[in-house]
Amino acid sequence: MLSCRWLDYLRELNMASLLLRLTLVSVLGGLIGMERERKRLPAGFRTYMLVCIGSALAMILSQYITVMQSGAWAEASVAVGNRTDVSRFGAQVISGVGFLGASTILITNRQEVRGLPTAAGLWASACMGLAVGAGLYECAVVGFLLILLSMFVLPRIENAVRVKARNMMFYVEFYTVEDMTSIIRASKALGIRIFEVDFDKGKLASGIYNPNAVFTVGLPVEMMHVSAMSELSRIENIRVIEEL
Repeated sequence: MLSCRWLDYLRELNMASLLLRLTLVSVLGGLIGMERERKRLPAGFRTYMLVCIGSALAMILSQYITVMQSGAWAEASVAVGNRTDVSRFGAQVISGVGFLGASTILITNRQEVRGLPTAAGLWASACMGLAVGAGLYECAVVGFLLILLSMFVLPRIENAVRVKARNMMFYVEFYTVEDMTSIIRASKALGIRIFEVDFDKGKLASGIYNPNAVFTVGLPVEMMHVSAMSELSRIENIRVIEEL
């Protein structure tokens, strides 16, 4: 890795280095969370900033303990037989953020998994914070740019690919279980191939049934997703239909 004097100085534990690390990680974490805040998504500006700052502090603390154990605390460490594994700080940060990210993942009543990008973004931001805390500024900046790319640019590409994809999933609610037969029959009449049907009786707390299903289907070459949803929505006895 290329090195220069000013960067080597900023990798040491000094006041200028600490100020740079904590300021940099606050800015990078905040910028990642800003776009999510604008879209009113969970884990926004403050969450990302706090995760990054906490990760950086954990790594700075591990460096500080290493320096002190080999310096001012050397005799005391030998006397008490203390052999702290400072790498555990970073490991505990990653596992701790894993629990935080897991709390953002949920399965909706439409049998759809939500929150995976949020959990992955928090985990990646924590790792970025560890890199800044360790003074690996170049790696942290590259990681920051790649995180921004994956969160803000790639979704547009993903949506463009998904719109043109021949396979799709849709969620549908109907009145009775027998209505699903007419949905399957009408779908086949449109040339839609049905790969899988995940059916749920949908019993509500009031004792009323709200039958629904998630269909995984293949579209004909000439049919687009919008036109498929338009045709399917005309089927009798459908209450709600939505592409997943």
